[in-house]
Amino acid sequence: MPIPSDSKKIINAWCLYDWANSAFATTVMAAVLPVYFRNVSASGLEGHGTHLATSVWGYTTSFAMLLVAVLSLLLGPVADYGSSKKRFLAVFAAVGIAFSSLLAATGFGDWIQVAAFFTLAEIGFAVGEVFYDAMLPHIAGPGRIDAVSMRGYALGYLGGGLLLGLNILMIWFLPKTVPPGGGEAVPLTGMRLSFLTVGLWWGVFSIPLFRRVPEIGGENRRLRGLNPVRLSIGRLRSTFSRIRAYRPLFLFILAFWFYNDGIGTIIKMATAYGDEIGIGTLDLIGALLLTQFVGIPCSLAFGRLADRIGAKAAILAGLAAYIGITIAGVFMTRAAHFWILAGMVGVVQGGTQGLSRSLFASMVPKDRSAEFFGFYNISGKFAGILGPAVFGLAGQIGGTSRVGILSLVAFFAIGAVLLTRVDVEEGRRAASGTPPQ
Repeated sequence: MPIPSDSKKIINAWCLYDWANSAFATTVMAAVLPVYFRNVSASGLEGHGTHLATSVWGYTTSFAMLLVAVLSLLLGPVADYGSSKKRFLAVFAAVGIAFSSLLAATGFGDWIQVAAFFTLAEIGFAVGEVFYDAMLPHIAGPGRIDAVSMRGYALGYLGGGLLLGLNILMIWFLPKTVPPGGGEAVPLTGMRLSFLTVGLWWGVFSIPLFRRVPEIGGENRRLRGLNPVRLSIGRLRSTFSRIRAYRPLFLFILAFWFYNDGIGTIIKMATAYGDEIGIGTLDLIGALLLTQFVGIPCSLAFGRLADRIGAKAAILAGLAAYIGITIAGVFMTRAAHFWILAGMVGVVQGGTQGLSRSLFASMVPKDRSAEFFGFYNISGKFAGILGPAVFGLAGQIGGTSRVGILSLVAFFAIGAVLLTRVDVEEGRRAASGTPPQ
């Protein structure tokens, strides 16, 4: 059944899912779980050095993203082919909600269990986003995709930030627990309840999407008797061949893979690194809350900057800032330093990622926008595998995660160099003219 492009209820229900699942991105992925993993889950690893727990967390996030990338690669085209985006989203959202909530049942020394639960929750969150994003062209209508997308993005920032603020209060006021082997008390109860609130928040605010947004789009063909792996690989091979013909677009994707991997690694590893060098839990989580709310107006400001100097130049400015933030992070010693750097990340994070999407869109042929954006979304899942692994390995070899964070400079630098070689005007001419042969 077709969706009217002016249906406010359907659009609002779709946007509200961003509000719902951003609870996982802020509380579990970025703020609370990395600290919980180091202080509670990995307490049995402390005899091997404080940096080892941070390295293991890096390996865990890298492995989770590898699984996400493979599943996105295989299932994205299948869902589009069979017109089953909403069905797939429901399955993966349920997985994410369940395993986010189950983190609340873990305790001291359960690092293997926590790693497994996080991996499954991350799969539910990130693979589900493939199908969530794929609904956008169908519910927004021509000319409204950017506005609807930014509305969902803003609601995600706000919803994730509000729940994180509530979780900070629980961590602050609820009783702390002394580890079995002694040592400094940790806010175990508040952290575990935070994981439970993520599951509840994600579940409750997902209901409007599943009630109001009907299943549409795709080619409405039956999947019975088809080999889904062969179908997916065949479709992606075809898309890859087409997208390579648009050289500026393909070069931009390569640049995006590198610098987006660096951005994602900072998001996932920042609090674990801060905890390793002795910054308190509330400072770590509170600073990430600052990042959320700074990101809302600064994302809009980056859009105005792009109007003046161009999206490519604005992204390069953001990457230069990220290089400075990364180098400054190597020398970070106090909580005040972490707060300042978190605020700086908030200034550039949303704008850099948002402008990357719009720059890509400006070089995409209109008659292949859905196909190329599907490739963009799926390939973006692969940007996030290498960074945490390099971070963890560099920290383990160097004996400190300061070496790990320094390694991220290479991701931003390589991405920036590749981006400078992207001829945006040539890409736009190719998108509006005859497709290259």
